[in-house]
Amino acid sequence: MAVVAGLYSCNGQPATSEGTKYIMVIHGGAGTIEKGLMTAEKEKAYTDALTAALQAGYHLLKEGRSSLDAVQAAINVMEDSPLFNAGKGAVFTHDGKNELDASVMDGQTLKAGAVAGVTNIRNPVNAARAVMEKSEHVMMVGRGAEQFAAANGCDTVPPSYFFTQERWDQLQRTIREEEKGRAAYNDFNPRDSKIYGVTERDKKFGTVGAVALDKNNNLAAGTSTGGMTNKRYGRVGDSPIIGAGTYCNNATAGISCTGWGEYYIRSVAAHRMSSLIELKHLPVEDAAKQVIAEIGEMGGDGGIIGLDRSGKVAMEFNTSGMYRGTVDESGNISVYIYK
Repeated sequence: MAVVAGLYSCNGQPATSEGTKYIMVIHGGAGTIEKGLMTAEKEKAYTDALTAALQAGYHLLKEGRSSLDAVQAAINVMEDSPLFNAGKGAVFTHDGKNELDASVMDGQTLKAGAVAGVTNIRNPVNAARAVMEKSEHVMMVGRGAEQFAAANGCDTVPPSYFFTQERWDQLQRTIREEEKGRAAYNDFNPRDSKIYGVTERDKKFGTVGAVALDKNNNLAAGTSTGGMTNKRYGRVGDSPIIGAGTYCNNATAGISCTGWGEYYIRSVAAHRMSSLIELKHLPVEDAAKQVIAEIGEMGGDGGIIGLDRSGKVAMEFNTSGMYRGTVDESGNISVYIYK
């Protein structure tokens, strides 16, 4: 399996021929990701992790497994890495807990599953798939979601599993900044918080997602997140909400979002992109660009990925960077970080 050289292209899109057919696209979060703030070691760590996620999905697709299997495998790799705000690398709430959200959707059947606010599920995307396939529901939250996931074979871990020192330190800095005359949470603008975490300054980014196209020409999409640093009151973002953070329909595209979730919920971003493809007949890339532009006009920021049944891909964002990558049907992997 070849990894394409020149990982950081000028336009941030795969430097491949027009006829290239992609079978998977992933993201690992968008935000203030600047090369000047990134060490060579950390850059390599992110590149390696994104590559491993793409390889995991590609391996299953080449075996003839479903797009759902590939999406789950790729997201599992990123959930198991402390580099991303999902699973092991989840950020902390104001109360010092890790609350995780995830969703998946099948483009062939339009079935979907989601969990929100879980605290002991190692891989929340697995729980989301269990909800989709083993219940009559779409979304489960909190303790009930945890009980259902455990009863249906999902790995559970003690909450301490999700502790990482960098995320903990990130929370403490955020709390200190709030205490400097910005204690009123509802008046606090997340963009005012310049948090230097692992390699980024935003406290709301790092969500992971994947979209895959299998040999039966079926699409699937999934998204997983640890939410927003210092969140309170059981806040839930767009990632587990079908139509906001995740949407998938064989007739249009598979879509996964990352960014300031409130704006993605208000714009129903993932479904909005699907509708632009369906009703305006926009190519997947143009639809993604329009949705990100609209989110920007509202005051939000982040990114969106998409893949259609012809193998056309979109990776759009209005921040300085987004961890992202693709693999085509020949196994050529491209990974990008910066704008």
